[in-house]
Amino acid sequence: MSQAPKPEELLRVSHIPPKKDWMDPRVDLIPGTWGYPGKASSLETLGLPNPREWNPTDEDWKLPPNWKEIIHEGLKERLEKYRSLKVFLDICVRCGACADKCHFFIGSGDPKNMPVLRAELLRSIYRKDFTAVGRMLGTFAGGRELTEDVIKEWFYYFHQCTECRRCSLYCPYGIDTAEITIVVRELLNLIGVNIDWILGAAANCYRTGNHLGLEPHTFKGNIDFLVDDIEEYVGVRLNPTFNRKGAEVLFIAPSGDVFADPGIFTYMGYLMLFEHIGLDYTISTYASEGGNFGLFTSQETMKRLNSKMYAEAKRLGVKWILGGECGHMWRVLHQYMDTMNGPADFLEVPKSPLTGTVFDNAKSTKMIHIVEFMADLIHHGKLKLNPKRNDYLRTTWHDSCNVSRGMGMFEEPRYVLKSVCNNFFEMPENTIREQTFCCGGGTGLNAGEFEYLRMMGGMPRAFAVKHVQEKHGVNLLVNVCALDRAILPPLMDYWAPEVAVSGLTELVANALVMEGEHDRPTDLRGEDIPGLEGDE
Repeated sequence: MSQAPKPEELLRVSHIPPKKDWMDPRVDLIPGTWGYPGKASSLETLGLPNPREWNPTDEDWKLPPNWKEIIHEGLKERLEKYRSLKVFLDICVRCGACADKCHFFIGSGDPKNMPVLRAELLRSIYRKDFTAVGRMLGTFAGGRELTEDVIKEWFYYFHQCTECRRCSLYCPYGIDTAEITIVVRELLNLIGVNIDWILGAAANCYRTGNHLGLEPHTFKGNIDFLVDDIEEYVGVRLNPTFNRKGAEVLFIAPSGDVFADPGIFTYMGYLMLFEHIGLDYTISTYASEGGNFGLFTSQETMKRLNSKMYAEAKRLGVKWILGGECGHMWRVLHQYMDTMNGPADFLEVPKSPLTGTVFDNAKSTKMIHIVEFMADLIHHGKLKLNPKRNDYLRTTWHDSCNVSRGMGMFEEPRYVLKSVCNNFFEMPENTIREQTFCCGGGTGLNAGEFEYLRMMGGMPRAFAVKHVQEKHGVNLLVNVCALDRAILPPLMDYWAPEVAVSGLTELVANALVMEGEHDRPTDLRGEDIPGLEGDE
């Protein structure tokens, strides 16, 4: 927490509007609230324009000489291509219904983090350059000149939006401010203005097939380590296959789950589940990433990253794809995949080999979520479970934004969690399901340099957790997003100490009674399970 002040200091946030006119684009780059710029090597790998070394604190950002023309033409192209964008820019009446729904405004008090005003940063340029009234009346009609200070303002504030879409839930006109953020980030990428925590991951995916840049042998080696851990804690030796042609299912998860705590425990859960049910599956060491940082970069990058999964499924000749616990991976699948790379007609509609359930909801994408797969298995009694193994845990559920608001998946994870854990407590109603609060670090804001911003943006989520911690003794926050599993632990340490974080499949695996297992006095983390002695 080197950049974030103490929690009691952060709580003294003021929501009183500043005297400075919102039209003034100049920004103060507060340490801890902005990202390091994209490295030239990352831009070159991705084929993005204007690779160079630059620093946001410099006066000269080394923009292309014709940067204004590029932005103007880029916005014009997108207005013609996406009718929704023009509608969103035209119909806002500034009612303010969205204003206090953004976690970054709640946490920072900065009015330009109100979704209505953040969108106005683009709308004012649109109004000046693309509407008759804006051209004639200028600032009187809410129009602004496009200047380098505006570009710097866009860089600052549109990287303080996690595209969680909570604001759109409350907009009476249905304006999706996340789509505006996506467009502005695309425009900034046209002139080489971006952050490396996003571009570096996307470039890694181009080179090695995953965001972490793990080479195929390293990726496999990491999973082999997890297999060793399962053997030690459970007593069962697993033999997952890699790049095997003719398998029924291709399994793809976010690469963070094979690399770091606590995601690795979720991946151990996947492996145990598949062994338990005898699933005919394989793992690709080439398309080894379910996440898609292209969503935070550009439509073209998103399309290319999405296509690798389907190219690999075709090469291996599998019937369908099973996806792991991830957030934005599923938003890309459900909202964009069809119009980018679909339909995947060379695959079959997913059908569970255990229950016979046909997942018609994935008729086009041919890819289903591990949670709906597990819910179906439990519903049909296909898993042998001992929920008492999780009795030392008092859990609550975090609805990951992209899976809940993006997919509408609310009940399946709760059904699975309640089936494997006897102690479950909901957070307040206005902070869950559609109204869930973001973790504060989605869309590439999990970089170390964003730490201050994440503690501010994650405050509403953390306070809801703290409420059930104090009321019910909750000690575990469960979710189905790899970014959440990376972002929430330090957020809990900051705002709600003693609350740990885990994926859902980890708890399922803790409860699974595996054939041939030995006594299991520890969980998948190798930690003693209190109160279980003698009950196995």
